[in-house]
Amino acid sequence: MYLKHLFVAAALAGTTLAAPVSAQQAITVNIGSSHPEANIWVWAMKNAFQPEVDRLLAQTGAYKINWVESYGGTLYKFTDTRAAVKDGIVDVGMVGTVWEGASMPLQNVTYFTPFATSNHELLIDIFDKLTDELPELRDSWAAQNMVHLSSLITDSYDIYANFEVKTLADLQNRKINAPGTSANWLRDTGATPIDGALTTYYTNIQTGVSEGALSFASGILPTRVYEVAPHLTRVGIGAMYFGGIAVNKSFFDKLPEDVQTAFRAAGKETSKRHGAYVTEKATSAITAMEAAGLKITELPAEEKQKWVNNLPNIVEPWLQSGGEPARTVLKAYFAALRASGIEPLRAWDAGL
Repeated sequence: MYLKHLFVAAALAGTTLAAPVSAQQAITVNIGSSHPEANIWVWAMKNAFQPEVDRLLAQTGAYKINWVESYGGTLYKFTDTRAAVKDGIVDVGMVGTVWEGASMPLQNVTYFTPFATSNHELLIDIFDKLTDELPELRDSWAAQNMVHLSSLITDSYDIYANFEVKTLADLQNRKINAPGTSANWLRDTGATPIDGALTTYYTNIQTGVSEGALSFASGILPTRVYEVAPHLTRVGIGAMYFGGIAVNKSFFDKLPEDVQTAFRAAGKETSKRHGAYVTEKATSAITAMEAAGLKITELPAEEKQKWVNNLPNIVEPWLQSGGEPARTVLKAYFAALRASGIEPLRAWDAGL
């Protein structure tokens, strides 16, 4: 009798030990972009956001992400980044608000206020904070069925061209790639803006569609645009808030709370790593391109000031169409710049 009870107890104990304490739930997340992994924004998704989500979820072990990657424009092109995330073509994606002036105008405030700052890491901090704190920005993402997770920026814009720019007059009758709202920066310069993106600049310049591009070092190097545009003129138009890494809101709202928390925390960490990576890439890009034959000059200070002063009040139409929300965003952005010790070359917020 004693042996019988012993055998039963042992069997029950074995059954208990064999059962898992808790089963790990696997969640499939489709993540994608219109640009390749070598791009600074996609690098942030692939090398910062994804591993950080994995690291945070591994701390509890309750959930695991099965990433399905569609990078490099395999599902959609640069003109469809908003629609791709909004409509759930991907669950998480890079959203270039620079191309979404009609649908997401508030996010384009930096593109209407050029020559403000070249400090791209500061810009990330400012827009992470503003998107969290200003309902005008946060709700505009929600209105597109998206949740903003991480800010994406550019390093400072300059002119890459197949001709030299020594004075503002050298831009007369030239065709320059200037995507979306950045076309405003060429107003009254005599140049003609041509729409496009980093993925199209090389072919545009090579085939004569354009003669150069307003762009930034960390984007020009991997696309090898310097091969067809061997002249860089530093004009310091400034760093820009380009958009963000966003998650489809309908998808996000159905995720377990722990996964939502991991996504948000990973987004903040991605912003920091993205900023540091852009600093590194912008510096090394200039060195590499110069070694490959890129000729670098500075636009004289008096010519730069002439450019800034001659620009029409390009922010006014944006303010008029955006109403009070646009005024709120602009005031908050410039207040944040000045609180950080930066005085923009032009007070685009004057009179607000």
